[in-house]
Amino acid sequence: MENESIPIPKPVNPDLIKDQFQSFYELITILRAECPWDKKQTHESISHLFIEEAYEMIDAIKQGDDDEFSKELGDLFLHIMMHAVIAEQRGAFSIMDVLKKVQTKLIHRHPHVFGNTIANDESEVRRNWEELKMQEGRESALEGVPKHLPALLRAQRMQEKAANVGFDWDNRKDVWNKVDEEILELKNEILQGNTLLMKNEIGDIIFSLINAARFEHIIAEDALQATNDKFQRRFTAIEQIAKQQGKSLKEMSLADMDELWDLVKSKE
Repeated sequence: MENESIPIPKPVNPDLIKDQFQSFYELITILRAECPWDKKQTHESISHLFIEEAYEMIDAIKQGDDDEFSKELGDLFLHIMMHAVIAEQRGAFSIMDVLKKVQTKLIHRHPHVFGNTIANDESEVRRNWEELKMQEGRESALEGVPKHLPALLRAQRMQEKAANVGFDWDNRKDVWNKVDEEILELKNEILQGNTLLMKNEIGDIIFSLINAARFEHIIAEDALQATNDKFQRRFTAIEQIAKQQGKSLKEMSLADMDELWDLVKSKE
């Protein structure tokens, strides 16, 4: 005996956002009720997948692929709706609560648009934003930075938030002097052979470099990812050249590999 098919929810008017949104919500509720996999999921069981989808979206942005970008945004939206439906089914909140809260928050945090506050540039908007967060009950300007962010992103976000409340360097010279200072401190700990303090100083160097990058309007995470991609590209190329020469990198000297590296680099 075949299962009775369930009608696929369709928007009354596919060109209207509200109708398309409603049909998508109905689709997720059906999947939660009828699909063996979907019905057993919890917030915890799918939370790690949200991070993966977010990075796939970032990849699409970096590649300039708008078709893939729109698909990845859809995947993220799927996760948002799934979490909202799960929450609704356990009596916590609904997708309407989610939308109302974020709309209220955006209006409240844009008094320069919807109120009488004056903000002449981006920096004033950012400062006002942080001040409003504090008025909403936060005890620290750093409270909203997730601990599970990748370390580079977390450092830069904390630095940005601290800068928004005035805790920042006055000029780039001081920023780069701090980088030099941290490097000297690391070298001193290396000479002393203090492994624990070496670890601390390496962390301080990375943190100060991220701060310097922020001061130069560079996202440190993006800069390191670009270097990772460059290293992977060049290393793969020298592997291919070595293979064409009938050699294995393990059998080659460092000088031989450096020569191939320089060759690949020159061709870029």
